[in-house]
Amino acid sequence: MITRRGFLTGSAGALALGAVTSACGGVGGKSTSGGGGASKGDTGAISIQGMGKPDDVAQARIDAFKSAYPKVQVNINEGDFDPQQFLSAVASGNPPDIVYLDRDLVGTYAAKGAVQPLDDHLDKAGLKTSLYRPAAVREVTIDGKVYGVPEFYDTRNILMSGKALQSAGLTAADLATSDWDKLHTNTVKLYKANGGKISRIGFDPKLPEFLPLWAKANGAELINPDGSPKLDDPKIIEALTFALSLIDEQGGWSKFKAFRDTWDLFGAKNEFQKDQAGAFPWEGWYVNVLVQATPKLNLESIPFTDRQGKPISFSNGSAWCLPKGSKNPAAAVNWMKTMTATDTWLKAGAAREATVEKNKSIFTGLWTGNPTADAQVKAKYVKPGDTGFDKAIQNYYASTEYAFSIAPSKAGSEIKTAWTDAVNRALSGQQKPDAAMKQAQSEAAKAFSAVK
Repeated sequence: MITRRGFLTGSAGALALGAVTSACGGVGGKSTSGGGGASKGDTGAISIQGMGKPDDVAQARIDAFKSAYPKVQVNINEGDFDPQQFLSAVASGNPPDIVYLDRDLVGTYAAKGAVQPLDDHLDKAGLKTSLYRPAAVREVTIDGKVYGVPEFYDTRNILMSGKALQSAGLTAADLATSDWDKLHTNTVKLYKANGGKISRIGFDPKLPEFLPLWAKANGAELINPDGSPKLDDPKIIEALTFALSLIDEQGGWSKFKAFRDTWDLFGAKNEFQKDQAGAFPWEGWYVNVLVQATPKLNLESIPFTDRQGKPISFSNGSAWCLPKGSKNPAAAVNWMKTMTATDTWLKAGAAREATVEKNKSIFTGLWTGNPTADAQVKAKYVKPGDTGFDKAIQNYYASTEYAFSIAPSKAGSEIKTAWTDAVNRALSGQQKPDAAMKQAQSEAAKAFSAVK
């Protein structure tokens, strides 16, 4: 799966990156600040695991923390979150001071006791959860306690190649997800193959990653409000069956995936530029990739909608969490506060604007868990326009207001693994969608029962 962090931590086309002090993420701070309150007198060190390699936006915020807390040494393990490394460090009594992980995994690590509730720490630091988007806070709230501070806020809309649409005699509206029969028909029109060899995918439903989005479009969610799974919901099975039918009409999974794997997602010869793709749902950060790699691209976009035509979007992102045994919790929480503060995001916006001006590009937006920051960054740096890129940016900003998140669960990681594996079995033809999701429900329910 290609993610924002996958791109920002070394994928082709990434921006020039600033250097930061690095250290093994399993090593905690050497000394503490001696309390839980916000204090610019914080000292010692904080070690951070899971952040990856910083880009311009991250570096500006790291610099903001260092400026505010000059006596705190910041050690960043420049790699994605590693569950085994993290749990081993916690078990050994030498955890990082901060861990950065996907919000839909927070419940699992809270249930394991590997991350701590933050409520008391946030109160002492003067950090209120009302600063953040409710959907993001919901993801990190387990049994009424907050276990993470939200950072980025990724949503999904449909991106399209205007060139491909025109060649097939279609408009963007013809690929709306409200009418599944029409979408199926027009996907086939947009698809191109010669002698069984795919040359253009018409519409990529983005499985397994976006099953939650297709399920929501059909009126279902993968997890109940109490955190229990409901993966065998007939509406979820129907949604999966439909999404699979799009792939079946485009050569089948084996050929479909093999062709998709040839795409130069981050380069000047990307799938839109080479007419290898018609349309797909994707996160907003990909607009920034496209505008840098192919600024003259004829890009079109529309919101993803449910079957009644109501715009929907699936949101997720990462969170900062406090591991059990963190040796410098006060400085760690001040890191979380600083990295997600409105003023800090404005500094990040200025850094991105400098990059944009250097590259003679356009500012494509920042989408975070802090809506106040997003509004101020947008007002200051996002210039109005009527190009395809401008319209896509507008669509992503709009989707932050109505996007849904998956309900949190103490078995969040296990449930995600269960449905992801099920979709992969259905994709490969090992199981029919109903059998795959019923098996997933059995596996997920067992995992959930084990941690109740």
